[in-house]
Amino acid sequence: MAEIIDGRKVAAAINERTAAEAARLAALGVSPGLAVVLVGDDPASQTYVTMKERDAAALGIASFDHRLPADTEQGQLEALVDSLNADPAVHGILVQLPLPRHLDAEPVIDRISPGKDADGFGVSSLGRLVRGLPGLRSCTPAGVMELLRAYDVPIEGARAVVVGRSTMVGKPMALLLLEADATVMVCHSRTRDLADVCREADILVSAVGRPRMVRREWVKPGAVVVDVGTTRLDGKLVGDVAFEEVAEVASKITPVPGGVGPMTRAMLMANTVAAARKAVR
Repeated sequence: MAEIIDGRKVAAAINERTAAEAARLAALGVSPGLAVVLVGDDPASQTYVTMKERDAAALGIASFDHRLPADTEQGQLEALVDSLNADPAVHGILVQLPLPRHLDAEPVIDRISPGKDADGFGVSSLGRLVRGLPGLRSCTPAGVMELLRAYDVPIEGARAVVVGRSTMVGKPMALLLLEADATVMVCHSRTRDLADVCREADILVSAVGRPRMVRREWVKPGAVVVDVGTTRLDGKLVGDVAFEEVAEVASKITPVPGGVGPMTRAMLMANTVAAARKAVR
């Protein structure tokens, strides 16, 4: 039976370090600040933003809450981002996605100053990752890397398969694994013989949002399985992986919930404090 990778436990350890660093910076006159922008009234987004604001308060990070009506215009949203870029009290900026359908997210995200891109989604942030330069990393993939390290998963030389090619998770996940010297394959909806490819993985990361897609026969015995996908099914939160059956063959596995989710929030706070650190003169 697989060892359960406890994201809550690892996130708590990261949060402890983040809180200590936030306190150190505050003593030097720099209080880390995170601006959260939510447009509209999507219930899931509202819940997630509220959780992030609670995290910030618990860790000694100032939270600047900007909740805008659903009919906010593109120019208004971009003007708000400009003002947050110019605000020295704000070190990290988060624009909660998805935005209402009439808004274009790409220019909004790319308008965020690279040094304040707490989510790590911007073109500059992703470009620095591609080039192997330091910068703020996409929170979920960065959290996955922290989980692998916390559980002593050998990455160097391992064959890693990432299912999903989104710019938020799949692509940066592959780049971070490659940066850690794994041999990486990225799969997607057009991949032929997907189950066969997944079965080659020493580390299998699924991030597509298709409930229980990854079955026992997709997983090589002894593989490490990381489930990033989340879907609400019959009132229950489930992942991409058929947990019970895959846990019988994997060596380590993340649950849903309690696996990657807490890490995403922890890395957002860590990114904000890392951005604030650069403000210390």
